[in-house]
Amino acid sequence: MSQAVAPKHTNPPLVALTEDEQLFRDNIRQFADEKVRPHVREMDEKGVFEKSLIDDFFQLGLMGIEIPEQYGGGGGTFFEAILAVEELSRVDASAGVIVDVQNTLVNNALMKWTTDEQKKRYLPKQAADTVGAYALSEASSGSDAFAMQTKAELKGNDWVLNGRKLWITNGKEAGVFIMLATVDPAAGYKGITAFIVEKGFPGFTVGKKEDKLGIRASSTCELILEDCKVPKENLLGEKGKGYKIAIETLNEGRIGIGAQMLGVARGAFEYAVKYAQERKQFGKAISDFQGVQFQLAQMATDIEAARMLVYNAARMKDAGMDFVKEAAMVKLFASQVAERVTSLAIEIYGGYGFTRDYPVEKYWRDSKIGKIYEGTSNMQLQTIAKLVLGGR
Repeated sequence: MSQAVAPKHTNPPLVALTEDEQLFRDNIRQFADEKVRPHVREMDEKGVFEKSLIDDFFQLGLMGIEIPEQYGGGGGTFFEAILAVEELSRVDASAGVIVDVQNTLVNNALMKWTTDEQKKRYLPKQAADTVGAYALSEASSGSDAFAMQTKAELKGNDWVLNGRKLWITNGKEAGVFIMLATVDPAAGYKGITAFIVEKGFPGFTVGKKEDKLGIRASSTCELILEDCKVPKENLLGEKGKGYKIAIETLNEGRIGIGAQMLGVARGAFEYAVKYAQERKQFGKAISDFQGVQFQLAQMATDIEAARMLVYNAARMKDAGMDFVKEAAMVKLFASQVAERVTSLAIEIYGGYGFTRDYPVEKYWRDSKIGKIYEGTSNMQLQTIAKLVLGGR
């Protein structure tokens, strides 16, 4: 079975979609099947994302879904961005995460925290042709996100940044970076400050691209700042309030990762159903055996439960409700489901599933990152427990 052969897609969710949302989803699904799927295997093997697809993302409006129309964006909803991430990830998780980071992290931060002048300068680029990246993590700063060592010092009309960032998604392709640094290490999280850094700023370099287990076509890079000069007007929000920007942005991003993991689970499940109906043993399709039927039933149930969590949290965000607990639940559960479903898909394929000639092993590899980036599963459990015990 070729990676480029699309199995029959699963039915739409029980959560009601408007006609416009259904059309939006169906268009992206068709694009993913027809344009993205043929490149998936080669992109995974080479560890490089096909540039023409990124150009297509911009032309289709997928890189500026929520950006207001006055800045060249789609003026859409967060829920639509989540639908896009899910449908792309169903075919390729690397495609999903490029659109996810652009919309749920970078664009959301720029829309919420920029001045009017910054909006005029950056939002049209984000909608038209500029990939964005979100630079928080460092070697000593993972789950303890605010133990960062990258420093920022105001010198005349420029902020001068020094340090290194690690594991930055979209690092290779990005032209704009939301960069977190500390202006006062002794102040702890109160010293964290956010900046808008352009790739061409003096002293900024994109370093090594990581060779990863999964989402291999998505670039994950080191960023090097050596006396990097950032104009004073590129401060994002207020000095010392970067922690607030980071926390609020990551809460939205976790719903995006949930959507990515939902798409990964769906993609593997669809292949597993198709294969189970085609594979013959003991004179009949393996889907006729109750053991396989029960596995598929459990997979379908897990996917549907994850879908409800993802869609509900996205609706809450659009409605202006408090969704912090729900976002943590989404990322925790959807990543668990993706890992379980993709693993079972390999088992249904048997020995074939363990080879790279068939697509399900890639879905399993892609699923693993869901429990790690944008907050590990343990951090999500801690957030959920805190809010549950606190009455939320």
